[in-house]
Amino acid sequence: MSNIDLQLDPVDHITVDAIGKPGNRIFYLQGRKGSEIITLIIEKIQLQSIIIGIKDFLEEIGKQYQNLPDPSPDYEEEIMQIMPPVDPLFRVGEMGLAYEKSTDKVCIIAKEILGDENDNPHGEVRYWCSRSQLLSLANWSVVVVARGRPICPQCQQPMEPEGHFCPKKNGHKKNKPIQS
Repeated sequence: MSNIDLQLDPVDHITVDAIGKPGNRIFYLQGRKGSEIITLIIEKIQLQSIIIGIKDFLEEIGKQYQNLPDPSPDYEEEIMQIMPPVDPLFRVGEMGLAYEKSTDKVCIIAKEILGDENDNPHGEVRYWCSRSQLLSLANWSVVVVARGRPICPQCQQPMEPEGHFCPKKNGHKKNKPIQS
């Protein structure tokens, strides 16, 4: 079997989204260049980590290269929706970020979860984008994550619609979360 090694350089569009009901959502990372679309499955915790990583990464780039213009954080929600068909190439095991000063482009590097290396191919996808696209992705990601189940203020665990057994309340069931 062969390894998957793809890159979109540069992407026309990069986004994340979640499909499904809160508590049972699947998260996706998707990049598009022309008619080529590469979609990957990611975990919510990876998305939460990459939000923090992107903001720290862009701040560090700004400190190292102070003459660069600030990236724009703006995005349009309608444009940030994931594009069908959603046909993921693989499930991401690890993610990283890179920067190329000569082109002022950043890269999201997504590597496939590896099983038995002798039996399974592994993949890597690199999405090259502008710093503004990356910051917009991070800001949109905050919205996507927030659409999940409400968090219990006592134990910081997700609350189900039918209620929540809170360990901080000795297992007593809390009321249903307030729906807004």
